[in-house]
Formats: sequence, structure tokens, C-alpha cells
Amino acid sequence: MTFGELYGDGSKPVISFEIFPPKTPEGKSKLMRTLEELAEMRPAFISVTYGAMGTTREGSFEIASRIKSMGVETASHLTCVGSSEAELNGILTDLGERGIENIVALRGDPPAGKQFVAAEGGYGHANELVEHIRRFEKQNGGRFGVAVAGYPEKHVEAESMEKDMENLAQKVRAGADAVITQLFYDNSRYFDFLDMARGAGVQTPIVPGLMPILSSRQVVKITSMCGSSVPPDIMERLERCESKGGDPAGVGVDVCARQAEELLKAGAPGIHFYVLNRASHVKSVLKRLGL
Repeated sequence: MTFGELYGDGSKPVISFEIFPPKTPEGKSKLMRTLEELAEMRPAFISVTYGAMGTTREGSFEIASRIKSMGVETASHLTCVGSSEAELNGILTDLGERGIENIVALRGDPPAGKQFVAAEGGYGHANELVEHIRRFEKQNGGRFGVAVAGYPEKHVEAESMEKDMENLAQKVRAGADAVITQLFYDNSRYFDFLDMARGAGVQTPIVPGLMPILSSRQVVKITSMCGSSVPPDIMERLERCESKGGDPAGVGVDVCARQAEELLKAGAPGIHFYVLNRASHVKSVLKRLGL
């Protein structure tokens, strides 16, 4: 099923997960076991990322194919990084032959400390990539579901929230079926972002992305990289728990479950969980939600 079909039903929230390809054989073996646990939770789909500058891309496609063979819908990330138009056509052909029907279309990230540079004969913006996918379909048949990224706290490179929203509207006009947000820990950020997007004419489903916190150190590192923030009360809970020798992941599960519950009650089309290749934490969250 494509994103348009998954989010078009509306009869129940679309629960989905995101994983990343490990870089070692040991990590890959562990992920295969984790995928079995994730599949048992019956997500609507599992998306697969790949690294900066397109690293681990082939491994990403292989894992997406494995997920599909398990009877779970999947989505493969696809970025502008390092690919010309001709190379993107080859990738789209490959994805189609693998039976992968959904793509998360992104500009992509350069290595840390470097600026993004478009590949020769390629693209520099995600809306151009979405347009390319739609042209490819017209020329070759078939239909991909396409999701794009949204940033409730602004993309780190955007000059303003208003400019970032213009970019989002361009991606949707280019043919995106859904928007999946960057992680956030303050639901008011999502609600404000949703209102702003609707005001900008973005009417596609906007899916909140949540990541269960594992520790104060982990969440500080991740949010500093992606431009998200952690409310002071959550940091205080984490640090207090850690200072007493407790398990901060338990706090993370509680925070994530409370976020998801409020979002779903307010009408969010689903939740996309960034699971960090782990199953236990998201399983605990879904149990709390009765899903």
C-alpha cells in the first residue's frame, strides 16, 4: 500500500517505525532479530534510512526488501545526495523491481561540518526530487507513495520558520502524499506547526515523529544535531532519575507515551516512531497506549 492509501483510510491511527542500516555484520544480525520483534507489533510500515552522502544506501534497500518479504509494508529513504538524474532513474527502477512502493524523499545531509553540494546533473532540493519521482512515474508507469520531511522547530539551515514553511509547501505541491515531522518533545511545537502549514495551504496528512528518550546524554546529542529542543521539565526528570541510579529509559517511555496519547486524541493521523533499531521501548509505549 502506498502512503496515499495508508493515510487516506482514516479509520485508525497509522503507527509506523523508522530504522537505520547497521555498519557491521554484528549490527545487521541484531537488526534482523529486532525486525522480527517490530513486525510482531503490526506497524503500518517500517521506513529505512541511510547515512550522510548516501552511505549505506544499498544496505538500506536490501533491508527494505527484507521487511517487505516479512509481510510488512516498507518505505525507503531517497536523497538528492550523490545522484544524477540518470542515477536516480536507476534507483527508482531498482526500488520498483524490489516491490518497494513508498519513498521518503529528502534533500539529504552532508557530512558533519560540510555544506551540501548537489551532484553533477542532480538536484539540490527535496521538491526537485519529488518532481523527478512523479516524472519518472509518468514515463515508466507505476505509482510511488511519497512522504517528505517537516520541521516543527525549523530546519537547521532555514533562515526563518516562514521560509521553511514555504519550502514545505513547495514539496507538497510537487506531489508529496504525506509529511513526516522531525522529532520533538513539546507537543505545542507540532500543533503550532500544523496550524502554520494549514495556513500555507498544506492539506496533506502531517504525521508527528517521536523518539523515545534513552538517556539525558543521548537526547542532548540528538537534538543538538537536528535542531530540536527538550523542555526543561523533561531534562530535570531525566537528570533526577539518573542521579538516583534509576533507568532514564523508563522516563523516556513515559514522556513518549504521554506525547503520543495527546497527539492522537487531538486527531494526528498516526505516529512515526524513530526506534533507533530497538524494539523494547516502543513496545512499552504502544502497550501504554493500548495499541
